[in-house]
Amino acid sequence: MRFVAILLACAIVGSTGANACAQFGQSDQKGAELGQTRIQRWKGGVTVEAVGGPCQGIVATIPVPVDWPEQTVVISEEDVTSQARVNQRLQQKAVPQLVVNIRSLPTGQEARAVLTYEVTRRIQSPPANPEIYKIAEEREIPRDVKIYLAWSPPHIDSRDRRIRQLGGMLGADADTAWKRVEAIFDYVRGKIQFAKGKTKGAIKALEDGSGNHEDLCFAFIAICRAAGIPARTVWVPNHCYPEFYLVDDEGNGHWFPCQVAGPREFGGISEHRPIFQKGDLFRDPRDRNKTYPLLPETLEGAGGRPKVKFIREMLPN
Repeated sequence: MRFVAILLACAIVGSTGANACAQFGQSDQKGAELGQTRIQRWKGGVTVEAVGGPCQGIVATIPVPVDWPEQTVVISEEDVTSQARVNQRLQQKAVPQLVVNIRSLPTGQEARAVLTYEVTRRIQSPPANPEIYKIAEEREIPRDVKIYLAWSPPHIDSRDRRIRQLGGMLGADADTAWKRVEAIFDYVRGKIQFAKGKTKGAIKALEDGSGNHEDLCFAFIAICRAAGIPARTVWVPNHCYPEFYLVDDEGNGHWFPCQVAGPREFGGISEHRPIFQKGDLFRDPRDRNKTYPLLPETLEGAGGRPKVKFIREMLPN
């Protein structure tokens, strides 16, 4: 069976509309500038062994990398046994997922669906003229970008009084939108000291003055949203960083990354790891009342005791 890679660059980056696709090869150098590339190989999928009886109706979902303006993805290898059927779909908020269906699996047999992805990732540099960017009027923000002004419980509470005060105060006297966002960025880096540990969320990390990389990211996003600046989380293996949204002098929107936890990088980033998801409030495909800041793998089915192993690993170049 040959599984054909789905090229979804413009569909996935719909949160910036046609401008996102233009940003990929733009000639006017607006938006974050794309630079050096690195090709990496990532393997993802699932193996299921039927123990204690046959299994039926198994459906597994695995988040996978897909095209973004700074990233292109192709499937280079497939390891799929005859019992498994695979396809790729978009979950809500344009999260790409590999979906594996196993109709029946006799006792003692193992089904496997593992794909190898070749990911070409580009570093991003700050724009040549940051002073041309401004904060978009809310009525002008596209619907699929406006969701990144909302609060994302429990970690990004942009409605909290203290967060709203910071959003109104930080960079309020800056003469450009770029400097205003940078003031929020520098405040978070100065206020929260990086420390390993469980994720606390924006408010607790600001209170304690310490937090992990997710906490710094969430604090920056929460304050940006309180200031009327769309912002979202970018998830890469074992790390995350934020992006913020501004419009240029022609009214076109652009997303700009920054590194809040780690080396100081604002408006661009030297990150090469594959991007899996962008956003921070995802609903469980099995239970719409359950949400996650990062969508996990899922599996459901009936009969037997399936022994499941999800595979997510970077391969040596």
